[in-house]
Amino acid sequence: MNKKPGKVVLAYSGGLDTSIILKWLQLNYNYEVVTFTADIGQKEELEPAREKALLLGVKPENIFIEDLRKEFVRDFVFPMFRSNAQYEGQYLLGTAIARPLISKKLIEIAERVNADAVSHGATGKGNDQVRFELSCYALNPNIRIISPWREWHLNSRSRLLEFAERNQIPISKDKKGEAPFSIDANILHTSSEGKILEDPSEIAPEYVFQRTCSPEEAPEKAAFVKIRFKNGDMIAIDDEKLEEHELLEKLNQIGGNHGIGRLDLVEGRFIGMKSRGVYETPGGTILLEAHRAIESITLDRGASHLKDELMPKYSELIYNGLWYSPEREMLQSLIDYSQKYVEGEVTLKLYKGSVKAVARKSKLSLYSEKQVTFEDDNGIYNQGDATGFINLNALRLKILAYRRMKNN
Repeated sequence: MNKKPGKVVLAYSGGLDTSIILKWLQLNYNYEVVTFTADIGQKEELEPAREKALLLGVKPENIFIEDLRKEFVRDFVFPMFRSNAQYEGQYLLGTAIARPLISKKLIEIAERVNADAVSHGATGKGNDQVRFELSCYALNPNIRIISPWREWHLNSRSRLLEFAERNQIPISKDKKGEAPFSIDANILHTSSEGKILEDPSEIAPEYVFQRTCSPEEAPEKAAFVKIRFKNGDMIAIDDEKLEEHELLEKLNQIGGNHGIGRLDLVEGRFIGMKSRGVYETPGGTILLEAHRAIESITLDRGASHLKDELMPKYSELIYNGLWYSPEREMLQSLIDYSQKYVEGEVTLKLYKGSVKAVARKSKLSLYSEKQVTFEDDNGIYNQGDATGFINLNALRLKILAYRRMKNN
């Protein structure tokens, strides 16, 4: 009696690479392929992915397309921004933060259709293979993961195209030959890398940028935007309340129009090599500036400094694919606790690629104008108290100085 084929859930974009993977799985594994396509704000038509999956023999009931934009921003992007996360001090983790959500949905669909395997299109040189697989194993330790790029011999563009033509996989005209660079996009950012960007000594051409205008071409007049926060999360822009993903999209449009959020970075990949990426995160760049500004008046010095110390570790955990690790969850609890009183409004000035907070206010502010004024403070603060404070902090320094003088 023939055993019924198992099922594998493929993270499927509908592009050339994942279409080849779909066919390769059908030919090389005794699996029925189920496709999952996530809308995380990449601004691409998703129905063509359904049509191509059908063309390649996937059953209609095995094609899943989900709009995850709200969940992505609410449950992943906003929690990350509460920490002010930046990997290696610059990267806003736009690609890394999307992987745990996609992995979560892969596992959920696998359970729904009774699949015993999942597959992805990440290469064997990058970070995404680690992110996908660590997340999947954290959610289902028994799942089988198939990573074609680590198994097959289609390791060049020409071989991929030959396989596609041999198996009647549609190839877009712009894919006939070497792609100039690869792009990963979602509602938080775009990431471009490879080919023309592989030499970090060469300036990235202007056409690489998808989401932002050149700062030189941005409006000559500065613009101002107000962002309101509650519990550390953005809740309104210029007094307009929208869904979480709609707020980020609006901020993207505003930032993109002013050339904000461009980053050309050589980073240290988790697997050991360095890579160059050209990123665009217009809304996220504005949001980070605003969040730090509202924290400056609502967060205690000790809490703020502790957050700054923990941020690199938190960022590294996300970058390395450890969103579902206990240490990330522990840090998240601490970060979320710190945001209890982080609410209020920040005004930002946008001008030719730059964004700066220029005003901030909160009913929960720790800032006291009466304490810091250079005018008469009516006895609120006794400046003479600073003498004892300084003497106590100077005590050990004096002792060290006496020893040095005696030894000399």
